[in-house]
Amino acid sequence: MVTVNVGMFHYVLDHVYGAFVHRTKISPPFFSRGWGGTKLELLERMIRQLFPDVEGQNWPPTLVQPVWKTVWESRSATLREGVFRTPCDEQMLSVLPLESHIARVSFLAPKSTPPHKMACVVHLAGTGDHTFERRLRLGSPLLKENIATMVLESPFYGKRRPLLQRGSKLLCVSDLLLLGRATIEEARSLLHWLDCEAGFGKMGICGLSMGGVHAAMVGSLHPTPIATLPFLSPHSAVVAFCEGVLKHATAWEALRDDLAVQEAAMTLEEVKERMRNVLSLTDVTRFPIPKDPRAVIFVAATDDGYIPRHSVLELEKAWPGSEVRWVRGGHVSSFLLHNGAFRRAIVDGLNRLQWKESPL
Repeated sequence: MVTVNVGMFHYVLDHVYGAFVHRTKISPPFFSRGWGGTKLELLERMIRQLFPDVEGQNWPPTLVQPVWKTVWESRSATLREGVFRTPCDEQMLSVLPLESHIARVSFLAPKSTPPHKMACVVHLAGTGDHTFERRLRLGSPLLKENIATMVLESPFYGKRRPLLQRGSKLLCVSDLLLLGRATIEEARSLLHWLDCEAGFGKMGICGLSMGGVHAAMVGSLHPTPIATLPFLSPHSAVVAFCEGVLKHATAWEALRDDLAVQEAAMTLEEVKERMRNVLSLTDVTRFPIPKDPRAVIFVAATDDGYIPRHSVLELEKAWPGSEVRWVRGGHVSSFLLHNGAFRRAIVDGLNRLQWKESPL
């Protein structure tokens, strides 16, 4: 009788999928145009500015006013899509691709319940998630729990993708930091809109993989308790690009050549060390502990080829009071098979929050 190590199967599946998608000539590698020159230096400074000297200094964010159109309406729910100008400041707009200046959002909400008796969760995109559909499918069964779903299209993705970029393969390292910084600004502004304009009684932020890193950052920086729900997420982009499967999808030679032009010749190991230093800016464990860590639920996979187990445990250690839930599988299989676990985490995270006082 042959026994199969299921965990190893899931882990190998991640590597086979990664090899097919990232190591063939189907698409170019990440960062084929190098580091991004002066843009990278600017973004390194701007990311450090996320941490104000005085608590609350960066709040409130710019209040966005999406222009809405109805996509469909039923007796119980409405799906709308909205557009708004990204709230990024002029300095960021100067380096953000023109295609990414207008943000798009999809908003699925129950019809029969007043907003102050509903919750809404903003869903951020994982690597390669260019459309609204997958996240709407994740959120739609939650309508019966009176939980609305707001899906943000990431900068550099979907209709916001730069003309020269193929698929999800960002051209420069600076683009990864810019995508993250802009996503954080937009998500914070949308949460502010949900609170002040729409009047929701509870709010949350979630995301899968890269989107989970951004969700953790947004939840950390929010001035009041919100449910923070990172799914299949590392504590830092260092893990994804220097340890997991994506290290095989990175243009290390192009990065080395770019540095040779700017500075001096380096070995590939030195290039990878520089990448670790740059991407350490995305380390969530450096961010403040969220206002109510009990409402933070990480969902991680037992045999994830993209996200090593130690990375998830670092998040749990950095945010005492948070919870880690494990699902059996790898990154790819969990993404496909464990939406039920993600939905339970959303419901449970929101249930750990107090309702906002209802308007008179």
